[in-house]
Amino acid sequence: MGSIDWGKRIKAFRKLKGYTQIQFAQKLGISVSVIGEIERGAREPTRDLIIQITEVLDITMEELQPKKY
Repeated sequence: MGSIDWGKRIKAFRKLKGYTQIQFAQKLGISVSVIGEIERGAREPTRDLIIQITEVLDITMEELQPKKY
C-alpha cells in the first residue's frame, strides 16, 4: 500500500474526528511536520505510529487501512 493512500485516510479520519494537525500531533507526541508529511504521502507511517493513530482516533486498524481494489 502506498504512503499516499495511508495519508489520505489518516487525514480524512483526523478531520472527521475534529482534530487540527497541531492537536493531532500533540496527542501523538510527534511534530506537526511529520503529520503533514504523512498526510501528503511523503512519509509512510510506521506500524507503531499507525497503532497509536487508531487509538487516538478511536477507530480500528481495518477502518484506517487503505482499501485494495
